[in-house]
Amino acid sequence: MQAVQEEYYTLDQVAEKLQVSRRTVNRWIEEGKLVAIKFAPVQGRVRVSESDLKEFIQRHRTRPE
Repeated sequence: MQAVQEEYYTLDQVAEKLQVSRRTVNRWIEEGKLVAIKFAPVQGRVRVSESDLKEFIQRHRTRPE
């Protein structure tokens, strides 16, 4: 069995990549729009996987008419 290499981003990194505020990223997670992994939520260790971020971006794409 081959291990899958996946990158995980902090919420600040996600906000920076998408050029939105950290608050917006938190809201997307709370609303269930963006999947996050809570490794240690009390310590603020919440991450978004690269594949979940790509899926979120794909779902929110607009196409010209």
